[in-house]
Amino acid sequence: MPMLEAFGQSDCGCVRQNNEDSFLIAPDLGLYVVADGMGGAAGGEVASRLAIEAIEQVVRASSERSAAVLVSALEDANLRVSEIAKAEPSLEGMGTTVVAALEASGELLIANVGDSRAYAVRDGELKQITTDQTWVEEVGRRLGLTAEQLRQHPMRHMLTMVVGIGETLRVQTARLPLSPGLTVLLSTDGLHGVVDTSKLTAVIKNEISLSSQAHYLIEAARQAGGPDNITVVLLRVTE
Repeated sequence: MPMLEAFGQSDCGCVRQNNEDSFLIAPDLGLYVVADGMGGAAGGEVASRLAIEAIEQVVRASSERSAAVLVSALEDANLRVSEIAKAEPSLEGMGTTVVAALEASGELLIANVGDSRAYAVRDGELKQITTDQTWVEEVGRRLGLTAEQLRQHPMRHMLTMVVGIGETLRVQTARLPLSPGLTVLLSTDGLHGVVDTSKLTAVIKNEISLSSQAHYLIEAARQAGGPDNITVVLLRVTE
């Protein structure tokens, strides 16, 4: 029967003074989450932490392991972050991206909001599982803008969906069959926003420990300037 091992690591990066990312590894639930917070003062840190706590509570309270439970967990996180932001003026406007993975019946269920991502690596090939909820993906590409135009566009960093901002939440979902040889990466844009996919692939397909892979990924982001917080959660399926 396939087994899932996991490791997570987070780093402030080279520019930020505080870390607004959060992550969760809960093997007893088969739940793994990465969140990238944003907002004034301590808002980002609070938003990412609240979202992860809410997601864990919903999954823990449910006897079911399904995509519906994962979506419900993110919706609850949205409500929780929004309520706290309304109640505390200093936290107004805070929010967070989320990417979550839930082990269920031989599959890994993936859900995401914003631009934190899930990647799968199998047989040395890396595939992005999630789609960013950003202006670039949802508007720019449909307008037919070139890759160079999108890289330079003033709205290239704009998110179209965030947990904690707005009553309606569009949660995207995907499924991955669990089989030996699969490695899954959950990351904030502090990693995939500055490290190209060839480097990600080279590190993840290397048969070293997950802790070593996480170290090399974070170091690659720091070597690229580390302009943002960097968080990775790695999952590996073994026999």
